[in-house]
Amino acid sequence: MFDHFPKPDVAYPHRNRDYFIAGFTFFCVAVSLVIDGSASIQVQNLLGAIAWIFLIGLLIGENKEIRMQVIIAVAFATAGEHFASIYMEGYTYRFGNVPYYVPPGHGMVYLTAVKLARSRFFLMNAKKLAFFVIAVGGLWSLWGISGIPEQGDQVGAFLFCIFVVCIFKGRSPMVYLGAFFICTWLEIIGTAAGTWKWASIEPVFNWTQGNPPSGVAAWYCLVDAVAIGFAPKFLNGLQKMNNWYKTIAH
Repeated sequence: MFDHFPKPDVAYPHRNRDYFIAGFTFFCVAVSLVIDGSASIQVQNLLGAIAWIFLIGLLIGENKEIRMQVIIAVAFATAGEHFASIYMEGYTYRFGNVPYYVPPGHGMVYLTAVKLARSRFFLMNAKKLAFFVIAVGGLWSLWGISGIPEQGDQVGAFLFCIFVVCIFKGRSPMVYLGAFFICTWLEIIGTAAGTWKWASIEPVFNWTQGNPPSGVAAWYCLVDAVAIGFAPKFLNGLQKMNNWYKTIAH
């Protein structure tokens, strides 16, 4: 069950950069989403420009593998945003659009999940964090289907079950744990500020859906899995193209 978890008795290195990127993203997410909760479309667009600058700045110190993962995460998540929000209307933003800060925001969120996953604190407390996340998420999911909240959350409970499977069966459980913290943070702040709202009834199966769903981190795990899985393939393809170009040039 813990096959892909790190060993707790290893002296993992402490890297200040891991904590800086995570802290910086948590801060930026809170500020930008609160501002956008009542801002004009012009201010929202400005937040988008700032987010791109921040993401590019954070990627300067990363290796090509992480950069490729972020690029894939941004592309995949942006396509998913347009499908789930604009087309399916599973959730809607204030202006009925996908704000310009969302694509780079996904990049920062993914990078934060990776940095948390590789931080010394996460690596040394992996199992404790997993049990904590499962306990908190489990209680949240049970509350959503208990009949107590006016807006039920069958979708959240289903997604949380998928999230638990990802934690124990996936190849990158630490990244998924990191995603839980940053994604839960941004979803709670974003919905509380009115920046977006999840539909009370999910449009495919007509299940009740919380605002936000309790297991929403499962969607971000999908983004993470796609980024981690496809980055080596894209890098390998680029390397082959580069070798081919050099052969032709000579």
